[in-house]
Amino acid sequence: MNDAAPAPTPAPATRRARVRAPELIGKGGWINTGGKELNLADLRGRVVILDFWTFCCINCLHVLDELRELEEKHRDTLVIIGVHSPKFVHEAEHQAVVDAVERYEVHHPVLDDPELATWKQYAVRAWPTLVVIDPEGYVVAQHAGEGHANAIRTLVEELEAEHGAKGTLRRGDGPYVPPEPVATDLRFPGKAVLLPSGNFLVSDTTRHQLVELAPDGESVVRRIGDGEFREPQGLTVLPDGTVVVADTVNHALRAYDPESGAIELLAGTGKQWWQGSPTSGPALEVDLSSPWDVAWWQGKVWIAMAGVHQLWTYDPATRTVEVAAGTTNEGLVDGPAAEAWFAQPSGLAATEERLWIADSETSALRWIDTDGVVHTAVGTGLFDFGHRDGAAGQALLQHPLGVTVLPDGSVAVSDTYNHALRRFDPATGEVTTLATDLREPSDAVLVGDEIVVVESARHRLTRLRLPEEAVQVEAVAHRTQREATEVAPGRLRLDVVFQAPTGQKLDERYGPSTRLLVSSTPPELLLAGEGTGTDLFRELDLDPEITEGVLHVSAMAASCDDDPANEYPACHVHQQDWGVPVKVTAEGMQRLPLILAGMDA
Repeated sequence: MNDAAPAPTPAPATRRARVRAPELIGKGGWINTGGKELNLADLRGRVVILDFWTFCCINCLHVLDELRELEEKHRDTLVIIGVHSPKFVHEAEHQAVVDAVERYEVHHPVLDDPELATWKQYAVRAWPTLVVIDPEGYVVAQHAGEGHANAIRTLVEELEAEHGAKGTLRRGDGPYVPPEPVATDLRFPGKAVLLPSGNFLVSDTTRHQLVELAPDGESVVRRIGDGEFREPQGLTVLPDGTVVVADTVNHALRAYDPESGAIELLAGTGKQWWQGSPTSGPALEVDLSSPWDVAWWQGKVWIAMAGVHQLWTYDPATRTVEVAAGTTNEGLVDGPAAEAWFAQPSGLAATEERLWIADSETSALRWIDTDGVVHTAVGTGLFDFGHRDGAAGQALLQHPLGVTVLPDGSVAVSDTYNHALRRFDPATGEVTTLATDLREPSDAVLVGDEIVVVESARHRLTRLRLPEEAVQVEAVAHRTQREATEVAPGRLRLDVVFQAPTGQKLDERYGPSTRLLVSSTPPELLLAGEGTGTDLFRELDLDPEITEGVLHVSAMAASCDDDPANEYPACHVHQQDWGVPVKVTAEGMQRLPLILAGMDA
């Protein structure tokens, strides 16, 4: 049984807390509005959902997909506003945000908030966070993480009924203005492979297709896939010539036969994997979560399962899948595969002895050996990044998405947010820069003594000769710029706020339906309170000698329909990871509330 106090039932719509929504401000301006600046007064009479997101974040991309059906169904009463709140320096560039809005097919207005002004006004602590504002301009709910689509749909329907009856609901077209389409052969390509024919096969992500290009890397030979793929990414060629495709948004793997043109589903059900789902079994019966890249290694297809921060494998001999490394906790922890932590692994490349991994959210280059032990070559964690060459222990990357093995045993890293191609040499332990002035490189393919780079944000393949000498680059280092929360030394009460949606409750017929995991960077910050439990609160003891750090909090809650007559109630999983920068001061707070769903009373 869960000893936590039961989550309070949400009050009826007419008695919700009345908190006036702060104004929407951001120095980057507005996207998808035809040049018009919006304010909350323009949106009065409509239900508004603010989606605080950043385009590096796989959970944010999941939420974009969760909201599409809601957005379409309630288009005359609901306005979704994306508030882009950057984690990485590159994400604060306005053009990068414009590109991301097109890349991920965001069909609502987006406020570019590079300095996190609106983020701070709404006291947001995590990506993604959804804030619901009623037609009179009051905040009525906040939801962090994924899995809230059902709760928000219920709330939107309640608000429509309430304000329709009051006469405060205004129907009509929303403020979204689509951008003009641009004609290019590729549109935000993701990954590429060299086919036995000498042609290139490229995942044309935004157009949901594969494109075969001639050896010049420019001439289109054919387009593949009409409705089969959704934002495909990784590709790998098997020994028999078949290409395995990471069909990312469909949460699936598919096989493509370049000879016959046939496309076959290999793995995945089309549903996204959630905590508690099977982690092994027949490939067509197990859910996957945003597979981002694939590689052939040790007789299996290895999968960078970005959506759950793990590596999985697909065995073509038995047609089964299983988890190979990672715990689903997000971070950088080395060691035995079952205990390692990853953060959105997005690129894979294999040698006989190693599988190299571009671990994007930790800005790290990592590898797993044939004994199943995970190592880090470059990178220190979720919050440090930059462009710095030299000894690997102090070198920095910025959200790399691809890795390519070079003939001498070194690896080229597609250092995406640094717009660069980097090189790590295991023999010397040195990191150098091979090329700059690329635009969001996401993969690279070796062709003789040349390397062909997927320049995703320039919508093309770019051919480079491998240089004999490194490019000299001025070193820069960054930390994620988020305002630290001041907390008092000693005892700190952590409360994860979760209110089950209307008509649902925490269902504990089969055991606890909540989970809370707490850790810290540095580990010494927590004298007590770390670890896993089933209560959504925790008493933490902070070391007064450690003046600043990050609290890592992961919470999950499952709610089900509250109908005793229903033997098989519909259930929904809500989950979120927080990295909360804290500063320990005598005047700091003694209670830290993190809202998973609802409002903090």
